[in-house]
Amino acid sequence: MGGRSETPRAGRGTRRRDAAGARLGGVDLARGSALLAMMATHILPTFERDASSSAWSPTWVGLVFSGRAAALFAVLAGVSLTLGRVPAVRNRAGLALRAAVIAAVGLTLGLAEVNVAVILVQYALLFWCALPVLGLRRQALGLLAAAWLLAAPVVAYLLRPALLESPQPLRLGHNPAWADLAEPGRLLADLTVTGYYPALQWFAYVLVGLWVGRADLARTSTQAWLVVGGVVTAVTAKACAWAFLTPLGGLNVLLATDQARVWPLRAMLEANLTGVDQTGTWWWLTTASPHSGTTLDLLHTSGTSAAVIGGFLLLARVGPLMRTGLLAPLAGAGTMTLTLYTAHVWALSLPVADLAHVTRETLLALHVTVALAVGLFVNANGWRGPLEWVAHGASRLGLLASGAPPRTLRR
Repeated sequence: MGGRSETPRAGRGTRRRDAAGARLGGVDLARGSALLAMMATHILPTFERDASSSAWSPTWVGLVFSGRAAALFAVLAGVSLTLGRVPAVRNRAGLALRAAVIAAVGLTLGLAEVNVAVILVQYALLFWCALPVLGLRRQALGLLAAAWLLAAPVVAYLLRPALLESPQPLRLGHNPAWADLAEPGRLLADLTVTGYYPALQWFAYVLVGLWVGRADLARTSTQAWLVVGGVVTAVTAKACAWAFLTPLGGLNVLLATDQARVWPLRAMLEANLTGVDQTGTWWWLTTASPHSGTTLDLLHTSGTSAAVIGGFLLLARVGPLMRTGLLAPLAGAGTMTLTLYTAHVWALSLPVADLAHVTRETLLALHVTVALAVGLFVNANGWRGPLEWVAHGASRLGLLASGAPPRTLRR
């Protein structure tokens, strides 16, 4: 009888370890996919001009990845705060120091001359903003996320004109860099409201990620619900935006604004609304356009992010795929996104006179191949990426400062 009782316990333990491994593996796969999708949006155009008609139209990258890739990155930031040997709720000091490392890397990348909206400083700010809510229960997080999704875009719409119409518009117009610390008011306004990734709206993604991460992600039913619920949410948001803009006439109002005379607005509404000052009419809040920061945009991209996370969690349960290593390169890249993202942006800033003959597609293939190869090599050896190592050291330092027992500091 004693022998029979030990076997089931061992089996349950093995299943729990396998489920936890699949959970972490699925999150790494989702991170890797977010990284590669962001590379695509950085290198390939999101909309292009037709040579014959001179009209602008969105590209496949703009239709598929624009807005969704960066949103997935941000939602995964929230999910990551609930994972690991020592969750962030038990190591707030470590999270704050880790975010400081990310901000320092972002400010340094801001010195590079590159046509990429670097997300790292805003990413760090989102981590700092998460510190007060880490201890909330899942139900409270869900309610707060819902309220934030509804209210933040309205608050941003009301604040944006005052910030942009001041004697010196509170917008950087470039990636945050160390020199911008000399103008803290302008920097803060850009990071929170007027910049590329306004934290006022983007904090909703972190809240959604925290809510998702607090679920039992090892359960197949949870993973399936993430896929189904995410797809339904994404489709519903787009359907509502279409109803507002087409049958109800919102698109005609937007195309009559001053912004439509400056930008190819019809194409940008489909591919990327970055740079457009959404002021002057409340109809801006009815779009679900990529990077519009509206409620419908946040709902759509939160839905696609949840569906991708759920899908990769389900995929990670497929034993042959994981055991044979077919997904190992993508998972490896997902374990060191900070290093690979930084290297990717830095590489794009290098002089390319000798590579003038290289197409954008070839350049993207090169970046993706290197990222997958490096991620696979580093992860296969049980290492961390160099910047992940620094961030992990900052987190450990936070644990030591909080007086955590040594056993919690093991890798």
